[in-house]
Amino acid sequence: MATPRSAPSRPDDLTLEVVELIGAVVARYHEEYEEAAAEHALTGAQARLLSLLSLEPLPMRRLAQRLKCEPSNVTGIVDRLEARGLVERRPDPADRRVKLAAATDQGRRVARGLQESLRFAREPLAGLSDPERVALRDALRRMLGVEGG
Repeated sequence: MATPRSAPSRPDDLTLEVVELIGAVVARYHEEYEEAAAEHALTGAQARLLSLLSLEPLPMRRLAQRLKCEPSNVTGIVDRLEARGLVERRPDPADRRVKLAAATDQGRRVARGLQESLRFAREPLAGLSDPERVALRDALRRMLGVEGG
C-alpha cells in the first residue's frame, strides 16, 4: 500500500520576501550589465564572454557550457570580438588540436572597464559597512555552496 505524499510545505513569508529581493537584484544587475556592455559597444553576450576570457583562456566548448549556449553561437561571438582585437585564438598547450579563446591585452582592459562601470555593484554596496558586506558575501557563498577564500 502506497503511503500518501505529504504536500510540500509553503515557504514562510520571510523566505518569500528574500527570494523576491534576490530576483530584483538579479534583474537590476542584468539591466545594468547590458547598459555597461552597450557603453563599450558590446552585446551582453560579448561582454560576458570577454569577462570570462579575461580570467583565463578557455576552449570554445567550455565557453559554450559556461554561457549556456551552443558552440556555434560562441564561435560567432569570438569571431566578432577577434575582429575588434579583443580576443585571439591560440592552440591549447596541453592539446594542440584544441583551440583556446583568450582575451588580448586590449580585451582585458575593456573587461576591466566594463566591471568598473557597473554602478550597481559599486553604489549600493558602498552604503553598507564592511561587516555588513562581509556578512552578505558569506551568506551568498553559503547559499551557493562556495567555500570562502
